[in-house]
Order: sequence, then structure tokens, then C-alpha cells
Amino acid sequence: MRIIVTSLFVEDQDKALQFYTETLGFVKKQDVPAGEFRWITLVSPDDQDGTELVLEPNDNPAAKEYQTKIFDQGIPATMFGVVDVREAFQRLSKHGVRFTMEPTEMGEVTIAVFDDTCGNLIQLAQK
Repeated sequence: MRIIVTSLFVEDQDKALQFYTETLGFVKKQDVPAGEFRWITLVSPDDQDGTELVLEPNDNPAAKEYQTKIFDQGIPATMFGVVDVREAFQRLSKHGVRFTMEPTEMGEVTIAVFDDTCGNLIQLAQK
């Protein structure tokens, strides 16, 4: 068994698609109509046959409440692995990404947390 798809609630699918592809560098894999929304998935440019990230609309009140509450508590919605957190921090900061936690060593892992502009905090991790 392996994870093939995971979801991330977003406030605006178009804005999220732009941020996750143009700013973060993910690759759009699927973008198909799904009722009033779209089924949008992204993959890592380094593993285009790997796990897909669904940009899930938070139209459901329970999803919106969950997203808002974990954001307000400073809890990242998900984590992305990077080779060098400090390099990613510098590169993304130059693109205007707002970090809520600068690169911080925590044992064998270095992490940083940023606001994805779509209602989520995202954690970067370097082992």
C-alpha cells in the first residue's frame, strides 16, 4: 500500500494553482472540471509519477472551520521535504513568501513554516 493522493484545502483554486506552480515550483498534473469546482492535482518536478497533491476547495463548512482553526493555532496543514531549508527560505522570501517560522534546527531536522496565501501554513523540512 502506498499514498497516491493527498488533499490540501484551499480558499481559491486558481490562486492556489498559481502559487503552488509559479512560486513553489510544483507541476500541474491534472486539471479537470468537477461540478462547480475542478480536480486539480500537482506533483513534485522531481517525481512526476509520485504522490499527487489535490488543491481541494474548502467550500464545505467543516473544511473551512478545520482550515481556519489549525491556521489560527499555527499548525501547518502539511509538510514538504527540501534538500536545504535555508536555501528554500532565501529563495521563497525573495518571491514575497511570508514565513511564520524561519529555519530552525530541531534535533536532526531543520524546519521552517510559511503562509501559502490560500489559508494554510506549510512546513518545510530538511533531514
